[in-house]
Amino acid sequence: MEPRAGASGRWCGEDTRPATPRHAGPGKRTESAIDSKDAGGTAHLPITGERTVPGVSRENYWFRRHEAVYAALSPRCRGGVVLEAGCGEGYGADLLAGVASRVLALDYDGLAIGHAARRYPRVAAARANLVGLPVRAAAVDTVVSLQVVEHLWDQERFLRECRRVLRPGGTLVVSTPNRLTFSPGRDTPLNPFHTRELAASELAGLLADAGFVDIELAGLRHGARLRALDAAHGGSLVDTLTALAVSGAEWSPRLAADVASVTTADFVLDASGLDACLDLVGIAARP
Repeated sequence: MEPRAGASGRWCGEDTRPATPRHAGPGKRTESAIDSKDAGGTAHLPITGERTVPGVSRENYWFRRHEAVYAALSPRCRGGVVLEAGCGEGYGADLLAGVASRVLALDYDGLAIGHAARRYPRVAAARANLVGLPVRAAAVDTVVSLQVVEHLWDQERFLRECRRVLRPGGTLVVSTPNRLTFSPGRDTPLNPFHTRELAASELAGLLADAGFVDIELAGLRHGARLRALDAAHGGSLVDTLTALAVSGAEWSPRLAADVASVTTADFVLDASGLDACLDLVGIAARP
């Protein structure tokens, strides 16, 4: 799984568009100083609204929402060579490194890759263009790309690249916000860092058009405890967090405590009610 020479380039693969890293929550947020240190004294990446990071209490809902998918899919990576396309801070790649034989983590954002390389030594981290993956054909067992495809201008080319680097029979796992619940009733994404959001049928169509087979779809949703927190915070915890992110208003002590208490076990991932889920997960095979 050696990188190819000359693979660097724009994240989006287009010279006329700005490159944008992964995003965590639904609204644009300014860079925050709350990212200074975690409990172990490790510096965090800046909280910009483009990605989520571990160890920051007010990011905890978004972090756990992402971590829940990594935890659910990790058995599919056991013993294999894994490529994570769009690794962000690197916590997910490190989680997968606990079960995989090797993990290569790629991201276009240089700050994120430098951080991931320092913080997660069991992950091979490299800066790369996701629509021109610096990996040999048929070199990896699993490609993981969570909360990334919605940022890309050329989603079709990216998925074809994922197919190229997978061995025959290898697995692609992608997740993305459900357009129907993330930006309801809008023609354009609510998140300013997203280029195109997808509904379940649209994600399945993209995977099929890229040449994948045995396509499975699942949806992430709130479990019982998070549904109770939804009710306690005006009917939707996500809407409350979004409104505060946009307005910059102060958090109540109760909200801060409730967000800090969220765990991966508070989310459910299954194939029911895809149109109403929070995030979509697509799993597909290279023939």
